[in-house]
Amino acid sequence: MRSLLALVFILVLVLPLASCNRLNPSVLQKGSPNCYNFSIPFPFGINTSAPIARAGFEVYCNDMQGGFPMLQLGNATYQLLNISLEGYVRIAGRTIKWSCNSNGWNEPPSNVIDLTGTPYTFSETQNRFTATGCDAMAMIVADSGGPHNYTGGCVAFCPTPDSAIDGSCTGVGCCQAPVPRGLKSLRLNFTSIRGMTGSANDTSGTCSKAFIVEQSWFKFSIDDLRGNPNDSYRPVVLDWSIGNKTCEQARAAPDYACVSNHTDCYDAGTGYRCNCSQGYRGNPYDPLAGCLDIDECNDPNKHDCVWKCINEVGRYRCDCPRGSSGDGKKQGTGCNKVNMLEIGLGTVLGVLVIVVMVGISAYWGFNRMQRRRIKQRNFMQNGGLLLQQHISARRAVARIFSSEELARATDNFNESRVLGHGGYGTVYKGILSDDRVVAIKKSKFIDQNQIEQFINEVIILSQINHRNVVKLLGCCLETEVPLLVYEFISNGTLSHHVHSSKAPMSWENRLRIAVETAGALAYLHSATAIPIIHRDVKSANILLDEDFTAKVSDFGASRLIPYDQTHVTTLVQGTLGYLDPEYFQTSVLTEKSDVYSFGVVLMELLTREKPISLGRSEEERNLASHFITLLEEKRLLSVLDHKTVEEAGERQLLEVAQITRRCLNLKADDRPTMKEVAVELNALRRLLLQHAARQRRKEGEEWLLSNSPSNLCRRRTIKEDYNMECHHLLSTTLDQDEGMRVI
Repeated sequence: MRSLLALVFILVLVLPLASCNRLNPSVLQKGSPNCYNFSIPFPFGINTSAPIARAGFEVYCNDMQGGFPMLQLGNATYQLLNISLEGYVRIAGRTIKWSCNSNGWNEPPSNVIDLTGTPYTFSETQNRFTATGCDAMAMIVADSGGPHNYTGGCVAFCPTPDSAIDGSCTGVGCCQAPVPRGLKSLRLNFTSIRGMTGSANDTSGTCSKAFIVEQSWFKFSIDDLRGNPNDSYRPVVLDWSIGNKTCEQARAAPDYACVSNHTDCYDAGTGYRCNCSQGYRGNPYDPLAGCLDIDECNDPNKHDCVWKCINEVGRYRCDCPRGSSGDGKKQGTGCNKVNMLEIGLGTVLGVLVIVVMVGISAYWGFNRMQRRRIKQRNFMQNGGLLLQQHISARRAVARIFSSEELARATDNFNESRVLGHGGYGTVYKGILSDDRVVAIKKSKFIDQNQIEQFINEVIILSQINHRNVVKLLGCCLETEVPLLVYEFISNGTLSHHVHSSKAPMSWENRLRIAVETAGALAYLHSATAIPIIHRDVKSANILLDEDFTAKVSDFGASRLIPYDQTHVTTLVQGTLGYLDPEYFQTSVLTEKSDVYSFGVVLMELLTREKPISLGRSEEERNLASHFITLLEEKRLLSVLDHKTVEEAGERQLLEVAQITRRCLNLKADDRPTMKEVAVELNALRRLLLQHAARQRRKEGEEWLLSNSPSNLCRRRTIKEDYNMECHHLLSTTLDQDEGMRVI
């Protein structure tokens, strides 16, 4: 059967190719794109037809032997068996080298297929170098046209032809070797194995042959060991590619071959090839026909839909019948019937979820809008526009904070951030986005009729720049009650330090704090653009920094005094024990009201007692009246702090007590101004410092004198140890001692 198939193949191929190797050019006719029912796709073509073939892809029709398409490769022509747009062609190849009956090796004319200068290479994946025979060592040598030189081969050997096995090409009568990649030209060498070993030559009557053949076509048969080698034509696969550029380089060239729409380019060999994109088929090189959409639904082998296939441009999709769910694919989830109850429940749940989500979104949106409106309303009610106008016109340093910024700074006004509570509000510790630590005062209420005055006070207070006044940094007007932002003072209040039994303050520090506080109040009364009455001076509103520097704070009850007035009439505000009695009775607020309250603070510094204490007897409950009574009865020492008396002395404390007494006069006109109080306290402090300096100098002199050589000698004289050395010391240090006394 194998012999019959070979004979048929030879009759089909050999008869028309008997003179193929040296055809007269006159018989190579150029005609239509079809050559005797053989379709020739572009870029292949017959040059007289349109489109004209690309260089190297010309095909000719041979009219002499019934009309076969021919491919000219160098000086030889070969019958074209098949053209594939996937990048290869099949041609009819011949035996390249052969020998029969040990009569020597023979080469047919033009036996080598030379692909140099063409767009073709031998396919390394579809071809095999093959040798048949019982005494043949075949070598294939590639020395040109490829990326590098290559030498390979195989050995075919058999004791007798009958020892070979049909279909087996593993070395017994038949062997194969791979074809190197990119091969364009080759030459073969045959060597006799018996000749190499000194054995007798093969006399079995077999023929040894070497050739390139399509691997999937060739099946070895014992009959291949016999017969005429010139009658052996076998298919050879040649790979082809366009040009010698990569896709990236070729796209910019005018002769770029991938001209059809829906075409992809990929690098192949020394050049590139074109493919239709997924979902399309056709000729990617043809500018007219090109790549067309594949209707996968017309071919059951091209889709895997279970129920219905719907074609789309470049792809397809599967559908399921109503009442079913899934992707509709055989290899997917397919089409599964759905329980209508489940669908109903799912629909209801879905609608409910959507309604709830829409409701929540609408609620959040409404709340955001409401909050925005409330903030805007509060901003307007709290004088935001007025403050903005003042800031723009006067270039004030006050800053308007947003409610969100202060909420973040205080951890949403967390209780852990509370610094203290007062009669007018709560103070929180806050950390701004720039890491500044601030104190944020949240007032309890604000008089809407006094908004304009409040804004004026904010602007004026923000412009105060005194080292003993807490700096107002800005405010927030978006809340129901405005928030004030002050600099943060870290060391607590004067009240805490004065009344603390753990570490009482020295008299020197207390007097310095009194001087600083008096100076700050005097500055507010007389040195600012508009006089400011604090109205709530007390030790709890005097803050101390880490150096115990005094900072007057809490201007929540403060009032501005117009230039042409000396007082204002207001509702009585203040702290019991510090409140000016005259102001309490008449509601007339003057600068002297702060003087009275400061007198109470001085009294605290002297006695370290609180102004009002239910733990004291009824006549001593109000410290101010009790203090004045003791001072008039000359029994003040009984109420003064004993350690303070020891440290400062009675005389200095009595002088401070006299200043305190004048500040506590019931009539405001009999009280001094804060400026006078500040001057007197400052003078007392200078005297204290001078006295302390003289005391230290005196102690130093006494120490020097007690350790001088003269005293040393006197002690020795008492002990009757006087000698000439003391005379010498006295004579050399006498002048120095006199100088010290002068100093």
